[in-house]
Amino acid sequence: MTERPRTQDGSAGDADYGVIGATYSAFRRPDPRIAAIVRNALGGARTVLNVGAGAGSYEPVDRDVTAVEPSASMRAQRPPHLASAIDAVAESLPFADATFDAAMTTFSVHQWSDLAGGLSEVRRVTRGPVVILTCDPDLLDRFWLADYAPDLIDTERRRYPSLARLASGLGGTITVESVPIPFDCSDGFNEAYYGRPEALLDAGARAACSAWSFVDPPRAMEYAGRLQRALDSGEWDRRHGALRDQTTFEGSLVLVRALP
Repeated sequence: MTERPRTQDGSAGDADYGVIGATYSAFRRPDPRIAAIVRNALGGARTVLNVGAGAGSYEPVDRDVTAVEPSASMRAQRPPHLASAIDAVAESLPFADATFDAAMTTFSVHQWSDLAGGLSEVRRVTRGPVVILTCDPDLLDRFWLADYAPDLIDTERRRYPSLARLASGLGGTITVESVPIPFDCSDGFNEAYYGRPEALLDAGARAACSAWSFVDPPRAMEYAGRLQRALDSGEWDRRHGALRDQTTFEGSLVLVRALP
């Protein structure tokens, strides 16, 4: 099992949240409709492990949750009503076999240094379902941002593991559910702005999506300028304006559930 060297902040993935995560919680607030889907997938589990827990998005407050998060910046942004997170990584979980009824991880698996090792560890410590909220890299081109920031979408495609890799790493019985993204989604990942393109002109909103940190700053500004010009000229609305009236969008967001 090979782990990436951790940053000064403790970040163990391919993004340094000590650099990009300072205002993460201001833009990445859990959406209650997506949270309900995650909570339902956990079934009747009472004890839940949240791996790569970040600032605590989607942790159910009616369960006994143990959170694991390597980034000090992200741990510091956890709200007071959530328990403190343990400083650890997915690939080396400090728990005995079959400790938890269920496990969850949201927007995290694409950052694990050893995906197979991390999935094996999560399965080792979990008796019941493992629930993963992630993006299917094969569906990223559904989102209009591919027209304006192609390198960004290519970066996402390289980072997100295929559903086949997730299934292979977890074993057991796998189900995959498309997760509809609400128009007013409060969790500001890129596709959350499918019908509100102006929001992605905000540098803070872009910084809260880790993929933007892999694009050179001048190129990122070029992409933002390209989107601004498309909005100013009416091009965006001619091509994609119907999305402004669409209550949900089915893009790449999926929920993977694995039973042993």
